[in-house]
Amino acid sequence: MGATQEPELSNDALRARVAELEAALLLERQRGEAERARADAERARAERLAAERDRLRDAYQRLQLELALLRRRIFVAKAERIDSAQLELEFAEKRAELAKLAAELGSAASDELLDLLDGPTDADAEKTEGDPKKKRSGRSTGRRDLRVADLPEERVELRDPELEGKAECIGFEESCKLSWRKGGPIRTVIARAKYRVVDDAGSSFVETTPMPPEAMPRTLGDVSMIAKVLTSKFLYGMPLFRQEQELELAGFCVDRGTMSRWCESAGMTLGATIVATMRRDAMNAFCISTDATGVCVQPEPSVAKGRQACRRGHFFTMLADADHVLFEYVPRETSDAVATLFKGYTGYIQADAKSTYDILFREPGPLDDDDERPTEVGCWAHARRKFYDAAITKERTAREALFRIRELFQLEAAWSGLPPAKRKAMRLAQSKPRLDDFFEWAEAQYRRVEQQRGMLRSALGYVVRQRQPLSRFLDDGRLVIDNNASERSLRPIAVGRKAWLFVGSDDHAEAVANIFSLVASCKLHRLDPEAYLRDVLRVVAQWPRDRFLELAPKNWAATRARLVQAELAMPVGPLTIPPPSEEQASAS
Repeated sequence: MGATQEPELSNDALRARVAELEAALLLERQRGEAERARADAERARAERLAAERDRLRDAYQRLQLELALLRRRIFVAKAERIDSAQLELEFAEKRAELAKLAAELGSAASDELLDLLDGPTDADAEKTEGDPKKKRSGRSTGRRDLRVADLPEERVELRDPELEGKAECIGFEESCKLSWRKGGPIRTVIARAKYRVVDDAGSSFVETTPMPPEAMPRTLGDVSMIAKVLTSKFLYGMPLFRQEQELELAGFCVDRGTMSRWCESAGMTLGATIVATMRRDAMNAFCISTDATGVCVQPEPSVAKGRQACRRGHFFTMLADADHVLFEYVPRETSDAVATLFKGYTGYIQADAKSTYDILFREPGPLDDDDERPTEVGCWAHARRKFYDAAITKERTAREALFRIRELFQLEAAWSGLPPAKRKAMRLAQSKPRLDDFFEWAEAQYRRVEQQRGMLRSALGYVVRQRQPLSRFLDDGRLVIDNNASERSLRPIAVGRKAWLFVGSDDHAEAVANIFSLVASCKLHRLDPEAYLRDVLRVVAQWPRDRFLELAPKNWAATRARLVQAELAMPVGPLTIPPPSEEQASAS
């Protein structure tokens, strides 16, 4: 028997079968393409969600850091506080933003947010005490009569040595000044002898002993009272309206407007004499440390503009070695102002790497191409502070940087008593290897986070860009590792302006800078600022103009020892000016 054969299909059946198979294949292909499209869509959606998650996470972490920084600035004591009311508004805004992001990120972030926000919620409000402004009416009736005040009294008699014994003394011409002694104000009666003089023709006339030169003539207060007002305001931060209340309780009131004029007159007088000489001497210093802080300046009254807000000026401080502490007022903190302050100086300048100082070190400025520029010295305290801010969110890199920087400060503390040459040798042997290793590590870490935003990148970028200035303290044992001394010198301004709030004008600010210069220099040389100001206000009007440096706090102890102490103790009267010492004569 033959094999069974399959029945042959007709052409129509074959075509139908092919069409059926093609339809099934097309359907399967379409199903596969749909699956691939769905997979691509899911993949794109996953990538989009991951990018959104990363964006939210970065924003959340940045807000965490900003919130932590705001908390520290509000609740943690600082040497130079800023307006806490504004910070509290920002703090509330950051809390709201952070809570919103935490809700988007889920419950875990919400729990973390609660931990982050745990702590005090209200800052202590700092209120300035004071009476409301009093409306003064009426015209001035002239100089006030101190004799009607119930004050203790001292009497100073001035006699004319040329007429004494040659003419008859017929009495005294008396005037009064308000003085200050520990415990309260007193009335000082200045009695100038009057003589009946008979000339060759037999005519007689009265001649009064002339008033000796004074730094601030015809003022109600004498040098002791003015010195007390100056130190109370510029050393202890007591505003003039409180001093007005203090004097009123002590038995005699001097209005704050009068005391304000005393401050400006004394500041300008001492600034044009002693402080100007100190500035010229500071330009020969080995190293000047500098920093700046702001101050509010009361605007000039204008009927057209009405009430105006205070504008902002700046005080610069300059520490010239261990000789002088100088303050300079500038209306605006600009590069041109910095160039003017340091024009002609070619030593070391230690600053905080602010861009306004670039004109001294890098940018073309007021110096000619052939002139020598000053040398920049960096501040490790500023570098450390940036890492401390970054470490608030427990960033491990920032904490490692703080540990490395702490080693440098510990070494400096151990060598603080060594002479400069020995200190330099120890720095080269021990600090330099640590510095090289730190900068190599910092550059590698900076490359890792260079494309990110945040405090860590800012801190690392600071030390990478400032490598040469931050290493400058290795050059000389007299250089210090940080600029904290200049920041500390600004503290009286930062503390005082919270009480006296503003300065009256640019001229008043310049006078204030002069007084701050003398007060800070007195503290540097361990002098009593009140006693010093009392003495130099007594002496400066009679001192030779080419010898004002002898009256600077740096030289005052030696100068005062050469004066006649009985003459200096008198509130007014002539002084015996000693000749310059051998050292001063050779220096001049």
